Amino acid sequence: MQLSNCRITNAVRCLPPANKPTTAEIRQCNGHLREELASMSKLKVIVALGAIAHQALLWAYNLKLKEFTFGHNVSHALPDGRLLVDSYHCSGYNWRTGRLSRESFEAVFAGVKSHLG
Repeated sequence: MQLSNCRITNAVRCLPPANKPTTAEIRQCNGHLREELASMSKLKVIVALGAIAHQALLWAYNLKLKEFTFGHNVSHALPDGRLLVDSYHCSGYNWRTGRLSRESFEAVFAGVKSHLG
C-alpha cells in the first residue's frame, strides 16, 4: 500500500539507549519535527508510532497532552486541518507480547488510506 500526503513519525531519529528516548532527547529533536511538518504543505495525515511519538507531535503543535489521549487506531483532528492517527509502535516487544497484531497494524493504514481517498 502506498500513501501520499501522509507522514509516519517517531519521536526522535536517533536510536537512544534502551530504545526509549528521554524527555530531554525528545525536546531537543522537537524543533526539527516542527520544521519538517511546517515544510510539508500537502501533508494531510500524520501517523504517530507509539505514545512517545504522539506526545512529541503534540509538543510540536503546542497542544496539551490531556486533550488528545493516545490509543491504538485513534484519530485526532489537529488545529491546522491535519489528522493525527495513533498506532502502537511496531517494536518487536509489541509484536511478541501480542499488543500489536498484523491485522490491527494494517487497520491503522487502511483507515488512513480511506481518509485520504
